[in-house]
Amino acid sequence: MTYSSTLAMNRQRYGQRNQNSTSFQKKSRTIGPVSNTIILIVLACILGLLYLTQVTKTNAYGYKINNLQDKQSQLNEQHNDLEVAAARLQALDRVQSSEAAKNLVSVAPTATIKN
Repeated sequence: MTYSSTLAMNRQRYGQRNQNSTSFQKKSRTIGPVSNTIILIVLACILGLLYLTQVTKTNAYGYKINNLQDKQSQLNEQHNDLEVAAARLQALDRVQSSEAAKNLVSVAPTATIKN
């Protein structure tokens, strides 16, 4: 193959054989409608997956927060119960050591009633 024949292979000719006119046509590559649709569907799927991952993460954090709030309410209830029990136990000691309790006189039963 000669140099001129290799150049001629890249040319597209319009017209008939043995004519001296040659024309060069620049091929432009464009995306067709099917490829365009496929690309848009793939992009929509990727965006959907990103959205789902974000929603899943926020739901996971929501479950953690809900568990922590439940634990906090249980601990608050336990704290209140312990405060009541502590006040009840301290009340017995206070009553026994109070002045009014020291001034009380013990009474023995004198008689019983029989039917």
